[in-house]
Amino acid sequence: MSTTTTVGQLTGLLAKHTAPASEAEAFGTAYRDSTQIDGKDYTRFIGEFWTSRQRQASSLQEVSYRACFKPQLPRFFIERFSNPGDIVYDPFSGRGTTALESGLLNRKVIANDVNPLSQILCEPRFFVPTLEQLAERLVEIPRTTRTKAGIDLSMFYHRKTERELVALRKYLIERSDKADALDKWIRMVATNRLTGHSPGFFSVYTLPPNQAVSQKRQIKINEKRNQVPDYRDTHALILKKSRRLINALAPESVQRLRNVGRSARFLTSDAGNTPAIRSGSVQLTVTSPPFLNIVQYAQDNWLRCWFNGIDAEKIAESLTIATTLPRWIEMMQQVFYELYRITRPGGWIAFEVGEINNGRIKLDEHVVPIGIEAGLTCHGIVINEQEFTKTANIWGVKNNNRGTNTNRIVLFQKPD
Repeated sequence: MSTTTTVGQLTGLLAKHTAPASEAEAFGTAYRDSTQIDGKDYTRFIGEFWTSRQRQASSLQEVSYRACFKPQLPRFFIERFSNPGDIVYDPFSGRGTTALESGLLNRKVIANDVNPLSQILCEPRFFVPTLEQLAERLVEIPRTTRTKAGIDLSMFYHRKTERELVALRKYLIERSDKADALDKWIRMVATNRLTGHSPGFFSVYTLPPNQAVSQKRQIKINEKRNQVPDYRDTHALILKKSRRLINALAPESVQRLRNVGRSARFLTSDAGNTPAIRSGSVQLTVTSPPFLNIVQYAQDNWLRCWFNGIDAEKIAESLTIATTLPRWIEMMQQVFYELYRITRPGGWIAFEVGEINNGRIKLDEHVVPIGIEAGLTCHGIVINEQEFTKTANIWGVKNNNRGTNTNRIVLFQKPD
């Protein structure tokens, strides 16, 4: 597509590759309107483009991370704005949703996140082991150690579970410089199973598994629920979760991910300064940046940092969370200058943002001028309307009051 793309041409591109039986079925409830930003009209494409298909996501995407988007969002844009072999990039990678969808669709992958937990959760899923291999490796890992946790975890874990967890942590940290794909997979799954609200997690009942509450908060949860931590077999739970991640995968998907993973790049840079990425090399960026101070990433991940031997304080220092809209705009402006540099002529950027402050601030209206200032062309705003999510209601967050009521994706293109 050239920079002279018409609204009709873009509509056709957005409709391409839809799974429903017809375009009428896929876009029957969708409509177009326009919004004025800085005195110029921009088209908005409004509809439910992927939420109703959410059960079709790969089982490998079932790794929890706070503030992550559904896999169908990046897939929608990857299918329409890139071809196999193209580079797809996410500067705020999180759990690696965009990276994994890109790999499944045979695109080259670059993922970046200043939080090293991102690579820990993403990279291993490109190298899927067999359950037999995992079982053999787990037998080799000690279940006990004289090493202590170093922090009080008694409110989360039975003492026997804690011993197993500390032993596993010691094993993984000692092998960090020589870890193979099996070790990395085990670390990824264990990191994901640290705390949660079902018997499938290592901990007693706590809040959903995309963050860990503080020790004081967990004590209050235990008192309110009149519960004490029971024993959880960590090795058995790692195998159980692995089975859920792996069993539905087709052999060709496993091989495709392995092939893509060999050249995939996982960076831990500031998104506004990524010298490791060659200028003009990226065909498509699909990302969702931090939304002001809505999510406290370092605080949410304190237990995951402990398990992986990561200094949470240093992570907090590197994760600059903007607390005001002007500061957020300033930070994103630098990101867009960098995205312009690395994007190939004719390449695309799908930048997902939301509504904050009870819907009074629509970040897409602030993102459009930022992208244009960087030299990009804005083709419009894709708005995916959706129902409340189960997780959002568990957290007491009603999406039209806090967080996001809709996915709002500003679509940019670098001029030819």
